[in-house]
Amino acid sequence: MPEPRLRVDPDDPTPAFEQVRRGVRDLVATGALRPGDRLPPLRQLAGDLGLAVGTVARAYAELEQEGLLVSRRGAGTRVAAGVLVAGHEVLDRLARDYLERTRAVGLPDDEALEAVRRLSRG
Repeated sequence: MPEPRLRVDPDDPTPAFEQVRRGVRDLVATGALRPGDRLPPLRQLAGDLGLAVGTVARAYAELEQEGLLVSRRGAGTRVAAGVLVAGHEVLDRLARDYLERTRAVGLPDDEALEAVRRLSRG
C-alpha cells in the first residue's frame, strides 16, 4: 500500500487492532489488496495510523492465523495467494461487524436494522 488506506477511529468503541484487522479484510474483500500484494511494515503502518507497533502486530497476526496474510522474514507481509472472498461472504461479514459495533454501544438490533432501512431509502 503506497499510502495508508486504513483508518482508525479513536471514538469507535472497537479496539484499534480490530479496526486494523477489519480494515485490511475489507481492502482484500473489495480487491484494493490482491493476493501477493505487500502490506506496509509494522512500524510504518503503526506510525501512519498513530498506533503502537504491537497493536498492528496483533492485527497482522490474527489475519495470518485466519489465512488471509502470510509473513516471511525478509519478504514482509503479503496477502496470501488464492484468497478469494465471495460477495455474500463480504456482505455477511460487514453485517456481522455492524451488529457487533452497534451492540457494543448498547443499541438493540431492531434499531440498528431500522437505521439501515432508513438510510437505504435515502
